[in-house]
Amino acid sequence: MAEPTSDVELFLDIAPEADTMEADVRIGLSAKQPWLPSKYFYDARGSDLFDQICELDEYYPTRTERRILERILPELNALFPDPTVMLEYGSGSSTKTRLLLEHLGSLRGYVPIDISRDHLLSTGRALKTLFPRLSILPVCADYGQRIPFDWDAAGLGPLAQARRMVFFPGSTIGNFTRETAADFLMRMRDLVGAGGFLLIGVDLVKDESVLHAAYNDAQGVTAAFNRNILHHINDRLGSLFNPDAFRHEAIWDADHERIEMRLIANEDVTVRLGHDAYSIERDSFIRTEYSHKYRLDSFAELAGSCGFSTKHVWTDENQWFAVQLLEATPSTSR
Repeated sequence: MAEPTSDVELFLDIAPEADTMEADVRIGLSAKQPWLPSKYFYDARGSDLFDQICELDEYYPTRTERRILERILPELNALFPDPTVMLEYGSGSSTKTRLLLEHLGSLRGYVPIDISRDHLLSTGRALKTLFPRLSILPVCADYGQRIPFDWDAAGLGPLAQARRMVFFPGSTIGNFTRETAADFLMRMRDLVGAGGFLLIGVDLVKDESVLHAAYNDAQGVTAAFNRNILHHINDRLGSLFNPDAFRHEAIWDADHERIEMRLIANEDVTVRLGHDAYSIERDSFIRTEYSHKYRLDSFAELAGSCGFSTKHVWTDENQWFAVQLLEATPSTSR
């Protein structure tokens, strides 16, 4: 295994460039129903705001998932006796990850993957202070893209041969449509390889009032987080948007069993990008995020179609959230 260092630098940096963001914004604003990619919530400020959301009384997923993880730590430790490298997509502040880093004795390396470079490095260095003997290898990337890991070329020695486990908490799988969720699960299956694992958080279908409160908090933190996508785009591409011209809304779409986050125009808005202009009429909206909720049987069926077998499912007493351990099978049925 590579010798630990006193600092943490990026293991791999393939973050989207500004021209990629510009292309994404053009595609989204040109659509019949305008939309913006939710990955652009996460500059440093957006990451901080999301950390604040996770501590809100109304936002149940974080604390519910954390309680499940705390309860099952002894069981998880017994399930992973061999040297393991843990990868985490969209690592954020990695607060739940610390539970695993502290209690899974077989962990030899941790690969946090996040689009926010500054936030990623800050978190990586904080974790290195807490876990000096652990190899921490941050990757700055849009995890919606295929990430070209080359463990042997990186000179990591035995670490390259350790079993791989992806940790994907926070119900982030719900931000994908059903089809893109399947594609992403297939990519994770390919990354860990046969016999590798995926430890994933899945938010479950529940009473609409609980969901509405979680995504429309009284303090307005989620509203600020939603509008931050406009601030981030302005910082990267110039002053395209007036964030104050939009208000936050999150609605429950019962037909598709998902929350839909929107930015509703308070007035007629014209967004100018280069020689092009995009009009958004008053009271129409830009879609910024989906958050799909699952049922246990439907998620098991999805995972199975993507090359995973469901080994364990742990839920809370209300059946609001599930942590699931999936094992990659030798071949897929898709």
